[in-house]
Amino acid sequence: MNPIHRNFEQIWDQLRRQKPSRVNYLEEVQIKGLRGIRDLRIPLPFPVMALAGENGCGKTTALFALACAYRLPNTKKQDFSPSILFPDFRPQDDRKPPELDDIAAICDERAKTELIFSYVAEQERLSMRWSRNKSWSRSFFGRKGVDQPERIVYLRTLSNFSNPSEVRSIFQLALRGIQSHEVDAANITFAQSILGFRYARLHMITEGEKNLLFAQRQYSDDPVSSGYSEFHMSAGERAVLRLSIDLSQLSDALVLIDEVEAGLHPYVQQMLMLELERLALRNNLQIVVTTHSPIVLDAVPPEARVFLARTLSDVKRLEPYRDIIQRALYGHSEHALSILCEDEDAEALLRGVLDALAPKIGFQQNDIVLGRDTGKDQFPQHLEALGKFRKLRDVLFVLDGDGREIGPIMQARAEKMGQNANVLFLPSNDAPEVWAWKIIGTHAADYAPELGFDEPALRTEMRRIEDLFANAVDKPAAIAKNKLFALGQKASRGTTELLRLIGKNEVTRGDLARLYQELMDAINIWRSM
Repeated sequence: MNPIHRNFEQIWDQLRRQKPSRVNYLEEVQIKGLRGIRDLRIPLPFPVMALAGENGCGKTTALFALACAYRLPNTKKQDFSPSILFPDFRPQDDRKPPELDDIAAICDERAKTELIFSYVAEQERLSMRWSRNKSWSRSFFGRKGVDQPERIVYLRTLSNFSNPSEVRSIFQLALRGIQSHEVDAANITFAQSILGFRYARLHMITEGEKNLLFAQRQYSDDPVSSGYSEFHMSAGERAVLRLSIDLSQLSDALVLIDEVEAGLHPYVQQMLMLELERLALRNNLQIVVTTHSPIVLDAVPPEARVFLARTLSDVKRLEPYRDIIQRALYGHSEHALSILCEDEDAEALLRGVLDALAPKIGFQQNDIVLGRDTGKDQFPQHLEALGKFRKLRDVLFVLDGDGREIGPIMQARAEKMGQNANVLFLPSNDAPEVWAWKIIGTHAADYAPELGFDEPALRTEMRRIEDLFANAVDKPAAIAKNKLFALGQKASRGTTELLRLIGKNEVTRGDLARLYQELMDAINIWRSM
């Protein structure tokens, strides 16, 4: 494993273990009737989250909504509130014709606008709601004597860090010889961990509320010429140095950063996210960023990635663990075909088919990206998200055999976008586990030697397992999965290992032979495009 990836894995595990002990934690925000969002829930299961999606999908709206969760403690600064962060409130006009939905999407629904927060606040669970009628007001779902929780909230857009035009007026401070003060050592450490060079000193010159950052790099023979201000820095260096000053002294704060990758080289993006996660662990920070960068998305675990997609009348959240969505929309499948299936058992069966197919048509399995952990009802939503970016030709959708009614829905939606949906199905009309159990029983003579039995012993063991689960009350797929698990234990094989074996063996007969041919045709067509 790459050392940087190993560092990420270690910090993710540490953050997961630390999370239950945090005394303050924002667990979820629900946004209703705001900026074209009808009803959107965004859970925050991991201390460092990344919000992604197309331009205009609501990422910044969600980030600003999160800023409204807390009152700012012991400060002269004005609290973040909906009235400040969402100006120019415009109620939704239901009389607008459908062709103006793209304009209406930025409007609000006055009678239904709400921001609902779920917290752990000082180790107690609390819910709060901002609602808008003539003005914004707070409520606590009937609880009396409750105040909005206090917490430091840091909200910033990296692309707006100290634009040169903003510092030009105070650049003359240096020329007037105003005395500066050195920046804390923690800031230097943060910056040097991310950027590719070392600093001897950092200075901050201030006049009123204005300030200007000066740096002196190490290893220079001329201390004068080696010093320069953020007026001369690249956008990326300026952003990282400013961020280091702002964040390194924060503790138990909610940190919200819009466009975290702005102006940063991919490697610097990676190192910045690693340092932010280390800071989150060390200082109990909760961090949420928005991004378009696959580098940033890969820098947080799958459960910390939130993908948003705007429809004509709403914004939807694509469920976590959809790595295939990330790869398709953010460039990771540029030279790979993506296959989306429902769960690990379906994936195992498909991998078995690919085991048989690969040598026949001469491809490597790493040419194909398999994604899973999605319900069949969500497939049309995934199709629409990929179709917006003309990615459907690079994706095969493989539904379980009991999901055949979804196929026509997906085809209709793809045709509406002027594209074609490649939708295939696993064998039979049953769940793959049910089908697989039947296959072993039907062809026990073939499977007995591979599982370490003779045929009579395999049939005896299968009858024993059938009797064991005869009175089980559960879905057929769940029962069949447990049967396969019991048989696998006896044969010293895992359930997915059994399914992969069946997938490879059954490509020459029955329904799986059809899927084998369909996969071969689809892969050959994709390779020829």
